[in-house]
Amino acid sequence: MNGVIMIRDFPKVECPFVRKTYKINHTDFKKFGSSLKLRAPEVYLVTSEVAEGFDWVLKDPETFATEKLDGSNLGLEMEEGRLVHLQNRMNVIDPLQILSGRTFLCEGVFNAAAKKYVEKTGIQYGECLGPKLQGNMYELPSHLWYPFDKAKRDLRYTSFSKYEKSFQSWSEWFRLALKSIFFCRFHKIQISDMFGNSEVPFAEGIVFYNDSVIHSEDHPTIPRIAKLRRDMMDWYYGNNVEIYDLEPWRVEQAKACGYSLKGYV
Repeated sequence: MNGVIMIRDFPKVECPFVRKTYKINHTDFKKFGSSLKLRAPEVYLVTSEVAEGFDWVLKDPETFATEKLDGSNLGLEMEEGRLVHLQNRMNVIDPLQILSGRTFLCEGVFNAAAKKYVEKTGIQYGECLGPKLQGNMYELPSHLWYPFDKAKRDLRYTSFSKYEKSFQSWSEWFRLALKSIFFCRFHKIQISDMFGNSEVPFAEGIVFYNDSVIHSEDHPTIPRIAKLRRDMMDWYYGNNVEIYDLEPWRVEQAKACGYSLKGYV
């Protein structure tokens, strides 16, 4: 890339369930597509089938879950306290380009450094959050880079162990009770109070980790990892968007759990 040195991009995190594309009502897409972040009149939903190679998510007792943050992936490289490289996925960020650059990403790193989130030396990955990113669901006054290593330690769901490890169980957990730990930490809300507090938003989803095995030969230092988001579920679109050709088992599950899917009785 024109001589620019790149750090290795953080690997794409896959879903542990097989996903399938469904067409949706065009009128509903025009009305709600933007707010639901849909790029086309279709949704890409998870099925109950476990994807190949992801049995560890459901079967390995060492698997745990942390909050998936909704921001922008940002990697950085430090050398003895000096920022030498900043990269938003495959886009190199110049922290000195203050007139036309994405300075809010740099702001996130500087704020993280002030909170001592940044290690003195080494390549580090995290999520940049704040006013200009994903609607700022965490209500941050300025941008903040939050390292994935810290999320693994501080945003872990102890409630994960209380749920049966199955698609249906996790779907209901997401729909009814998966609140944002990060929001509580930042706004000093007791974690024990978050489920009944309407101010606490639902989390975007979870990240599954298992430190007992590596991610792949290409990333030997990165643990096994997977993700599951709320917007991968049919109920996420239920009352606003009619999804065509849903399987009967989805309709039956909706009836059993007490929620409705538009266009299905």
